[in-house]
Amino acid sequence: MVQVRYQIEKAFEGFARAIYRNRIKTILLVLLVSGAIISQIPKITVDTSMEGFLHEEDPAFLAYNHFRDQFGRDEVVIVALQPPEVFDSRFFDTLTALHEKLEDTVPYIDDITSLVNVRNTRGKKDELIVEDLLEDRPESDREMAMLKERALSNPMYENTIISKDGRFTSIIIRTNSRSSIGQDMDLMEGFGDDGFGDEPETEAETAPETSAPVYLTDKENSEVVEAVRRVVKEFRSPELSIWVAGSPVVTHFLKQSMMKDIRKFLLMATLTVGLALFVMFRRISGVVLPLLVVFLSLLTTVGLMAALGVPIKVPTQILPSFLLAVGVGTSVHILAIFFYRYRRSGDKEDAVVYALGHSGLAVVMTNMTTAAGLASFSTAELAPIADLGVFACIGVMLAFVNTLVLLPAMLALVPLSKKTVPEEKLGQGPMARLLTFVGDFSTGHAKGILAFSAVVVLLSSISASTIRFSHHPLSWFPEDNAIRTDTEKIDREFSGSISLEVVVDTGKENGLYDPALLKRLEAAAAHVETLEYRELYVGKAWSLTTILKEIHQALNENRKEFYRIPDDHDLIAQEFLLFENSGSDDLEDFVDSQFSKARFMIRVPFKDAYHSGEFIRQVNSYFAYEFPETRVELTGMMALLSRTILAAIHSMAKSYAIALAVITFLMILLIGKVRIGLLSMIPNLVPILLMLGVIGALKLPMDLFTMMVASIAIGLAVDDTIHFMHNFRRYYERSGDPAEAVHKTLQTTGRAMLVTSVVLSIGFFIFGFATMSNVRNFGLLTGFTIVAALLADYFLAPALMVLVNKKKAGRRFLKATLSGSAGPAMKGDTI
Repeated sequence: MVQVRYQIEKAFEGFARAIYRNRIKTILLVLLVSGAIISQIPKITVDTSMEGFLHEEDPAFLAYNHFRDQFGRDEVVIVALQPPEVFDSRFFDTLTALHEKLEDTVPYIDDITSLVNVRNTRGKKDELIVEDLLEDRPESDREMAMLKERALSNPMYENTIISKDGRFTSIIIRTNSRSSIGQDMDLMEGFGDDGFGDEPETEAETAPETSAPVYLTDKENSEVVEAVRRVVKEFRSPELSIWVAGSPVVTHFLKQSMMKDIRKFLLMATLTVGLALFVMFRRISGVVLPLLVVFLSLLTTVGLMAALGVPIKVPTQILPSFLLAVGVGTSVHILAIFFYRYRRSGDKEDAVVYALGHSGLAVVMTNMTTAAGLASFSTAELAPIADLGVFACIGVMLAFVNTLVLLPAMLALVPLSKKTVPEEKLGQGPMARLLTFVGDFSTGHAKGILAFSAVVVLLSSISASTIRFSHHPLSWFPEDNAIRTDTEKIDREFSGSISLEVVVDTGKENGLYDPALLKRLEAAAAHVETLEYRELYVGKAWSLTTILKEIHQALNENRKEFYRIPDDHDLIAQEFLLFENSGSDDLEDFVDSQFSKARFMIRVPFKDAYHSGEFIRQVNSYFAYEFPETRVELTGMMALLSRTILAAIHSMAKSYAIALAVITFLMILLIGKVRIGLLSMIPNLVPILLMLGVIGALKLPMDLFTMMVASIAIGLAVDDTIHFMHNFRRYYERSGDPAEAVHKTLQTTGRAMLVTSVVLSIGFFIFGFATMSNVRNFGLLTGFTIVAALLADYFLAPALMVLVNKKKAGRRFLKATLSGSAGPAMKGDTI
């Protein structure tokens, strides 16, 4: 194994010498290739939509698209208002003005509903009249009282347009499900000579079936929300409180917070990492060169995302700061040895060759393990997690290649002062004394360290057993954030702001004229409204039966006892036909044109999606039992959120297993011994268990971001272990004394381990300044795990090596040295 390692180190030395002597060609080639990819960055897009968490081929995503194609977008913007009195002429004037301003100003509106135009179905003799509620404004107190009574007694208005207590009212804005991108429609298309006709078809609707539909984009969604907020701001006053909520608003705020944080993180990471590099190297070149390498790698990675049409999503927002910290760590290990050698010899070429020969193999292995930890995400069932795994892995490997290729070339080209240091002073200084103490303590108290570590593992395991899973995007925002407070307010007053959609497919034309089926749908609404699971409850459930009961009552002299479903199939068909001929298009929201598919809407509050899984199973079981002859499919925003957390749990479990298996194999391969390789994983696993224990002890939610910590952290934590084990084996084979090998390892690579861990942890601790708590927890936990991993490599790893490796004569190394096979990187490695 020593001979193989020596041959690899010689190859790295030869490679470094070739790069050094062809530095200009190397730099131009790297810049040319990277520049071509970076030029694609202007094409990058952002997607913070809830459905964007799922792969396009995911069954839940496909079901949601089918639903949107048939019934339109289920996501709505809810504007809730609390005037001194809802049923008041002056407020009606304000409401009408607000309604019309929103209708005229907000783009991509498909439908807008409020008290101004909510459906009012009534009968007049044998005529069915479907009109706007405020089509005839009340002119007297008596008429106003009658309107109020009629509105509050209408079951359809409750918890949709009017709160249950009558103190709040709302405006519900539903946008188009399709994007306007590429549409070029004639506004008069579809209208006949008589001025009437179907709604003009868009390009998306007339496109061949083979072309994929383009749904409302993230950018268009933001335009909608911003327009609503501008209009609402004009009308909000001390006498009129207004709240704005709904999943489109949450999505918009997520994007705003994400883009703001990305810029802030990148700036803070650059400054702090640059400061750490300057403290270590005390040279401007030691700051500028690693940052140039990593920024080039980062921009190339983002360029690849843009070129491949992969948008930035909520989880991938960590990519820039992550690659900055990780990429710099690779450069630090090369530069630490380079400057150490350069201070001794003053020969730049010799220092470059020596640095790559000394640390090249270890750097290869550390980047492979980091990439393996990240690549374990690539098979995730969640699209942004898979994207993060793929492109973070690519970014790490680009930083690695640029470190081995571009960094030596720049070192060869950039003038460097020759700060030679006498041999006797190289081992002095605070860091040397600190590392001496660490070596003395870890080798002198090996059994005590193992006992302490065992206690930590036990306590962490107990604490980790209390971890709770969660996926609650609303809770990511600060408690005083406007979107969070508005959504919670609307959920309290209207008992829900998002929906679970049930599509009941009879499989036959006019299947929904069946009275028995419709009565079962009515019974389903009553049953579903009684369901509760933990903090989840149903604010309202309704379907086309609500419209049918309104029609039947109106056609029977508006008498309340006729607010029911008719028993006759033909009568039902006739009443629906009359409603369609009345000019209302409300049926399109609840049934397809063939009357074979029915939409059943369930309004629920925006709560933790992890608990919604059991709730959805209850709803699904009920419909499967009550409607055995139909095909039932559950979708909607609530179903997407539930699918997201379940997919995350499954994906992360698989990711942990893959990362652990691959990294363990690489450790064994590097060290060359199975037993030592397996033992070397202990310092990597203890910090992960400690991190899980902290999550449990602090009652932090195990959400989408927190679940990523372990796979990312183990890929990073193992880097220092690899450098330690790689150099420990070298010095142990030389001296035969494990304690001495520990000391020499710490005094050489231990310095770079300290700096890279500081840089990495700072890079993640910066996320502690994030707006959203999920990103904040992710950063703090990952930073904590990296620090814990460094302590494990400083104390636990040396303790293990001292206990499992016996002291022996160094004949094997001496023989290798005399025969010239020890390698230049192993000669004179003392400080």
